[in-house]
Amino acid sequence: MSDPTALPPSDFSTPSLGPVVDALCSASATLVANPQPPYVRREFPSRTMIYELVEDLRSVLFPGFFGPAELTQETLRYHIGATLDKVLHGLREQIKRGLCVPWPEPGLLGCDKCDDRAFDLARAFILRLPEVRRILATDVRAAYEGDPALTNPDEAIFCYPGLLAITSQRIAHELVKLGVPLIPRIITEHAHSLTGIDIHPGARIGEKFFIDHGTGVVIGETCIIGNNVRIYQGVTLGAKSFPLDEQGKPIKGIDRHPVVEDDVIIYSNATILGRVTLGKGSVIGGNVWLTHDIPAGSTLTQGQEKV
Repeated sequence: MSDPTALPPSDFSTPSLGPVVDALCSASATLVANPQPPYVRREFPSRTMIYELVEDLRSVLFPGFFGPAELTQETLRYHIGATLDKVLHGLREQIKRGLCVPWPEPGLLGCDKCDDRAFDLARAFILRLPEVRRILATDVRAAYEGDPALTNPDEAIFCYPGLLAITSQRIAHELVKLGVPLIPRIITEHAHSLTGIDIHPGARIGEKFFIDHGTGVVIGETCIIGNNVRIYQGVTLGAKSFPLDEQGKPIKGIDRHPVVEDDVIIYSNATILGRVTLGKGSVIGGNVWLTHDIPAGSTLTQGQEKV
């Protein structure tokens, strides 16, 4: 005997998906269209693999803190060597994919040459790691010297989101300098999602850089930050405006973010916009809105200015 409370089958019928499929295929046709021979279908870098490579690099830059915990002088060399070999080959593949994402025009670099180019770039990046490690050591020292809550430098390495974000940015920045596409932004955006700190991989940052607390910090692409700079949560080093071309589109590649000279302190929620210069040794108070240069040794607070 049938259930009198059951709904008729027609109420559960699935609407035709054909029109939806057709509309989405039409909208996406240019995203998946294959180029003409001899070019092949593009394959994007794997975000998951890039995240894993960054963690491998972290275990090389700070061995014992990340990756294998029980390292000796003997096993340390093996760990670093084996990990770097893994990174070299893994990064080579991801760089190759990044190089092949924009299909080349006839006569330009084709995917048949991307593999050699990717290996050269990956190897050049590996050779820069000792300098990255040296600068990161100064960042750790800056954190320890700049935060009385830190009981030892190890705590900054293992716990502080600011150092995690800076490590990712310094790795990504080396790739930017080598001309590697796409992957640097994947690295810094992943760090952004983990920490709430958004540092563009193109930003040039000096030694002994310390971000305290960190949440909400934004540092733009063309920022230049000197040595021994300290910033707090919510600080924005951004662009004031976006110059447009004749078609009304933003002009790319122009300097539009602040220059922060050595020994500057910027307190929480300050906003500095445009290609302005904060002179050496200046102090910017919390919640300040700044769109003009200030000379060295200035102190700027909300509601009053002492220059």
